[in-house]
Amino acid sequence: MAKSDIHPQWYPEAKVYCDGELVATVGSTKPELHVDVWSGNHPFYTGTQKIIDTEGRVERFLRKYGMMEADSTGDDKKK
Repeated sequence: MAKSDIHPQWYPEAKVYCDGELVATVGSTKPELHVDVWSGNHPFYTGTQKIIDTEGRVERFLRKYGMMEADSTGDDKKK
């Protein structure tokens, strides 16, 4: 048997809020949970993931391994 009075209060119907709206109900030791990201708005789960390429790293990688046609800037003539 579990000892009495040593475990936190359990809330089987704790509400999860994201941006002020209710998104889920879970079991927790807190009655309300406020989160910034959940599976309904995370880019990995929604399919809206973008590759941010500010320094041309992706393009350079693709060119290096022949996954992309060489551009017409003359970079391939420098070799």
